[in-house]
Amino acid sequence: MKKPLIGITVNYDPLDIVGMSSCMGITGQDWSFVAGDYVYGIEKAGGVPVLLPRTKSVETLKPLIDAMDGILVTGGHDVDPHSYNERTKGYCGRVVPQRDEMDLFVARYAYEQKKPLLGICRGIQIMNSAFGGKLYQDLEKEGGFEHHFMDNTPREYPVHNVTIEKDSILGKIIGEKAEVNSFHHQAVKDPGENVRIIAHSEDGVPEAIEVSGGNAFTLGVQWHPEMMFTSDIQVKIFCALVEAASK
Repeated sequence: MKKPLIGITVNYDPLDIVGMSSCMGITGQDWSFVAGDYVYGIEKAGGVPVLLPRTKSVETLKPLIDAMDGILVTGGHDVDPHSYNERTKGYCGRVVPQRDEMDLFVARYAYEQKKPLLGICRGIQIMNSAFGGKLYQDLEKEGGFEHHFMDNTPREYPVHNVTIEKDSILGKIIGEKAEVNSFHHQAVKDPGENVRIIAHSEDGVPEAIEVSGGNAFTLGVQWHPEMMFTSDIQVKIFCALVEAASK
């Protein structure tokens, strides 16, 4: 049986810091890169990971996306508030507009082509922004929520629970409750067109969405299941993407 091809978006940095700090680049280069966890997660779930590079023109990506059986939009820098028509506040983190342009295009085009689509962390925020929704630029300052960037714990360590709608895509995959890690300070605020919030943290932060009108599998989660891949529960999310892509 042919394994499905899963396109994975990459981080992009227009600065040369990545190359210079790793002693493999020279001054003036820009870089596309991604954490290995995403690649290994797709591979272990039975898919073939394919990195989608940042290109000068997003139109260049169309044939590559067309060849994919599914798409994964990964984590990374904050989403530029201009993408959802808001002024950038001082507590927003670093934004990289070149990557925003790419990821927003990938999410919309994959949706239009009815490709199975999974967004993780920044990915869920990109999905919501792509369909006209808004984000909390900072959960604590704008929403009065708890601190959610738990970098004082191991990456795979669960730090809070999420409650999931039983009849949702995610509910059918992993059930109504899950323990998750947490490495974010932004989240979905107002859902976009056809976007449904399907999970919340204990303090009320939206933790997952599904989007109708595209492929039956169009899902975004705010935590990092790729970092929790040793969990029998979290691996089901990647397996569900690969299964949907196989069809």
